[in-house]
Amino acid sequence: MVKMPIMGRKENRMKKIYFLVGSQDLYGEITLKKVIENSNKIKDYFKDQIKDVEFVGPKLVIDNDSCLASISEANNDLDCIGVMCFMHTFSPAKMWINGLKILNKPLLHLHTQMNVEIPYKTIDMDYMNLNQSAHGDREFGFILARMKINHDIIVGHYEDKEVITELKRFIRVCRGIDTSKHIRCAMFGNNMRDVAVTDGDRVESQIDYGWQVNYYALGDLVEEFKGIKESEIDERYQAYLSKYTLNTDQILNVKEQAKYDLALERFLKKNKINAFTDTFQDLYGLNELPGLAVQSVMSKGIGFAAEGDYKTACLGTIFKSMAEGESGATGFMENYTYDYSKEEELGAHMLEVDPSFAKGKINIEVHDLSIGNRDCPARLVFKGKDGEGVAVCMIDMGDHFRLVASEIKLVSDGESMPKLPVGSIMWKDKPTFKEGIKEWLTYGGGHHTIVSTCLTKEDIMLFAKLTNTEIKFVE
Repeated sequence: MVKMPIMGRKENRMKKIYFLVGSQDLYGEITLKKVIENSNKIKDYFKDQIKDVEFVGPKLVIDNDSCLASISEANNDLDCIGVMCFMHTFSPAKMWINGLKILNKPLLHLHTQMNVEIPYKTIDMDYMNLNQSAHGDREFGFILARMKINHDIIVGHYEDKEVITELKRFIRVCRGIDTSKHIRCAMFGNNMRDVAVTDGDRVESQIDYGWQVNYYALGDLVEEFKGIKESEIDERYQAYLSKYTLNTDQILNVKEQAKYDLALERFLKKNKINAFTDTFQDLYGLNELPGLAVQSVMSKGIGFAAEGDYKTACLGTIFKSMAEGESGATGFMENYTYDYSKEEELGAHMLEVDPSFAKGKINIEVHDLSIGNRDCPARLVFKGKDGEGVAVCMIDMGDHFRLVASEIKLVSDGESMPKLPVGSIMWKDKPTFKEGIKEWLTYGGGHHTIVSTCLTKEDIMLFAKLTNTEIKFVE
């Protein structure tokens, strides 16, 4: 996936996790030097195991001033996406209060220690004073609970595979939260008329998640057509042919989508947009509903949702960021219809299904849409892959946002749908077909979702926890 560098930041810069180590000044310089030495060993091991972030520190916290200084530095570092705290010794928690009050980064409480086993034959008071994570972390855990700070907790020796797995998950979610704070979502048109579940409070979205969601007239996109040359359209068309199989003789319709693709790319980059919506009720100035063009843009890491559903578009950008570097698919999806005999759901959309879901050949085809009163649009047509996945949607409950999520199993049963020329997937709901769907409906889950075979239930639950978002997980 070639990611579009349009987020208004230097995307090539390494993201950072700050490593704060708690102690106190009562133990003396020798103990504190050993705390730093041991903490450096932990950091170096993490650096060896995890290459996609920079671990900054260890930064020793022994009083109120050092705590404030370290957390202020993390807060003000635009490349910092999270803070990891470890109490090597006992660290009185009142000195952490002022720093924790201003913390604006996701927090991980790392409950580990240097040694796997207790040196029973040689353990003495010096060892006890130095290796007090079981003691010090309970003090730190109390103050986090007392201050009601949402945070992640990892328990185990730092070299354990499970600890590394959980640390990677924390970093993955931190990357998504960092992306969330920099989302600029363009709504071409507004929410689809009379539809409830896709609507939402855009002001509250910015307060809670940092999303800047704004309306743009479709004419703002159409204006970009003026600067596009025929040679550029031909070049984009050839790029399509290098990746997909042409299965139509309506070449002009395909090139029309290439023009839309180029215009979208320019508009998004110019306005630093990384999520967008459209609606077939507002196509003024377009000959076709954008199909292949939207699929192409989504393949570059941009979140999209149809019919003005900005919440799903923003989730798409966040979850694509979290899934970066993972194998699998993450993108916009819609529940369409059921096969009761197989207890399966068909997921698809009119046009805009992310090509990352494709299993095998992807065709470029042109067909009538029967909606939107426009010319026949080109689109990518494919059968979906199989595998374990999650489906997630966000709804606005009036006084708060809610995530509704479910584990699903994508299946590729080989059934042909020659008269439904779109990208599509099939899945089985968990825990069972009826129970899964009944709970989804009970929680108010919408028909637009982000489906991912890269992310897990644990990823979604942690994202909800660290963003203080209510979540209803179908179980």
